Amino acid sequence: MENVRATARPAVWLMLGIVLVALNLRPSMAAVGPLLSAIRGDIPLSFSVASLLTMLPVVAMGLAMFFGIGISHRLGERRTVLLSLLIIGLATLSRLFLDSAVQLIISAVLAGVGIALIQALMPALIKSRFPDNVALCMGLYVTSIMGGAALAASFAPQVMLGTGSWRAGLAIWAVLALLALLFWLSQRDDAPPIATSTVRKEAFFTHSRAWLLAIFFGLGTASYTCVLAWLAPYYVENGWSEQNAGLLLGFLTAMEVISGLVVPAIANRSRDRRLVLGALLVLIIAGFCGLILSPQYLSLLWPCLLGLGIGGLFPMSLIVSLDHLDNPQRAGGLTAFVQGIGYLIAGLSPLLAGVIRDRLGSFEWAWWSLTAVMVVMLLIVLRFDPRQYARHFH
Repeated sequence: MENVRATARPAVWLMLGIVLVALNLRPSMAAVGPLLSAIRGDIPLSFSVASLLTMLPVVAMGLAMFFGIGISHRLGERRTVLLSLLIIGLATLSRLFLDSAVQLIISAVLAGVGIALIQALMPALIKSRFPDNVALCMGLYVTSIMGGAALAASFAPQVMLGTGSWRAGLAIWAVLALLALLFWLSQRDDAPPIATSTVRKEAFFTHSRAWLLAIFFGLGTASYTCVLAWLAPYYVENGWSEQNAGLLLGFLTAMEVISGLVVPAIANRSRDRRLVLGALLVLIIAGFCGLILSPQYLSLLWPCLLGLGIGGLFPMSLIVSLDHLDNPQRAGGLTAFVQGIGYLIAGLSPLLAGVIRDRLGSFEWAWWSLTAVMVVMLLIVLRFDPRQYARHFH
């Protein structure tokens, strides 16, 4: 009994550390949307340029995925996490002193690099340390990411109101990085070692299935990044206050948190994830249609449907990738590839939506485009038969 407790305690501490780290992976982006009108009042920004504040961190996340695992092997997992948190914290704190769009964009890119180093590492770490509960632990990790987004979206406008400064609303989230940094520093002797890779580096660029998984993840994440960037500005244009629009985005991300916890637990009962994935995509399609056709009527229902769909789709896309390979290091390499290509795809969506808004004067065509993308994803889901996984990766 003592041995079980001794083994369980470090695992619990490791999972708590992962949760604290994950809370830092979205506030630098999620706080921007609700404060955008205030930022644009102070710094001249078109919607296309403003989209770079979400697009460039996501693109940086994609590019950094390809060398993130290599860095973690050289530095060790713990040092990689500490370095990443330091980068995110300093990039976020620097926003207290920004005077131009260029400086704001640079801070966003730096935060994106820090985020990517962690996101390249975590799936392999979770599959290695929690092999019997991959879906549940991935759900908790991804849910914590969305929890950080919910905190930032909901409270950034309140911080701005209290301090009279949008810069404070963006910079206060450095506190989360400091908290996680102190926790990981304190775990020097307690955290269990994570196995390093003994498997040759694999070139997933040659695998058609890896590309399909990457496209699926990228298209799903495109809906997440686009909603994160533009839902609050969309409702501000529909007459809502920044505070209420921020709370609506916070409500949507709270629904993502609930779905991110519940859906992987449900999906854990079967290795065939197609029914769950299909249901999530139908929820997202319904949410986008409601957002377009009736943004003011039943205004809580549409973000609820979007949040439940997107919140479940994000972890499930990674879980399906992990399902394809049993070896934790190979699976980690695959998810790094999937996220790398996927984030490059997803990073384009806020820019395209911003250009659509500048040209057509409305975000509605962006929502229609994303609805069509979700229909394409429904067709891709049909190909995720677990009985066929083994033949795709020899």
